[in-house]
Amino acid sequence: MLWLDALEAEQNGDRELAASLASDVVYIDDSHADAWMAIAQWSLPPSARGRQEMPNLAQTAKAMSALRKVVDLNPDNARAWELGGTLLIDHLGMLEHGLEWWESRRGESPRDIIPLIEQLAILVRLGYLDACANRLEILYGEDIDIPPNRRLEARVEGVRKMVERAARQEADGAFAPQDQKDQRWDIIRRMRRRKPISQTFFLLTFVAPIVFLLGSAAMYAFGSTPLGSAMVFFLILASYFGISRLSMGLLHKLNRHALDLDRALDCETTVGKVCIPEEVRGSKLYNSVLGNRMPAFKERVALIQKSGEKISGKWELHVPF
Repeated sequence: MLWLDALEAEQNGDRELAASLASDVVYIDDSHADAWMAIAQWSLPPSARGRQEMPNLAQTAKAMSALRKVVDLNPDNARAWELGGTLLIDHLGMLEHGLEWWESRRGESPRDIIPLIEQLAILVRLGYLDACANRLEILYGEDIDIPPNRRLEARVEGVRKMVERAARQEADGAFAPQDQKDQRWDIIRRMRRRKPISQTFFLLTFVAPIVFLLGSAAMYAFGSTPLGSAMVFFLILASYFGISRLSMGLLHKLNRHALDLDRALDCETTVGKVCIPEEVRGSKLYNSVLGNRMPAFKERVALIQKSGEKISGKWELHVPF
């Protein structure tokens, strides 16, 4: 009866009452997986006018605690695994726990490709490119099911290109934020007063002029006829998308200092200790990079900074495979 009342309250828009009733349900029956899932979902802010408000640290932690109960009781609940991975990685920044979370999912569903994709994304973010080889080998192995789904196929291809791009960018060595003697810190210090270049600004100042010149030359050569004008139009479109795609590597290279600082933030929230120098924290670069993160992530960074405990220079990510 309590569970039915909780569902009715949620349907009537009273999420607070619904969550309270769901809590009463699990107090009586700790094995009620649906109620635990409801607590996880109803602990997070509802979408308003199609726009999802991001949860704070307390909401995220409560939802994550309930999701751990869900996957213990019902390991086949793919939605619980997906939501838990998002909260752990994007909202809490606990990347090492995220690796373990998705490895647990692989233990329940070894042929699922999503855990491998998520693990690869984590390893790239922290610069553990050698460990990516193992995941890629499994991803393209015979034991993995890739259903005929264009979206999933695109994700698999995208993660492969992401690893390749990261390998090219870090051919001179991956940035290790925990090592204060890493030379990348000197570059970050020098660039701390500059925001990273946005993709829109880069397209307007670099790609657009090239496309304009190509389009002008093509119009002069072929634009005197209707067919020629159509050819020029398609040439401009192809040039824009082609040059944009090819030049993304240059944009990433120009923003390498911001990407490195992003990794340092990931390192801090993964370990729960500080590694970013005080002269960098609070700078224009730091505020710009941190501003792109989730509210719960920012709260965790503030708490970690307040603790003041420093990461050991010998810290290494625990890779659970």
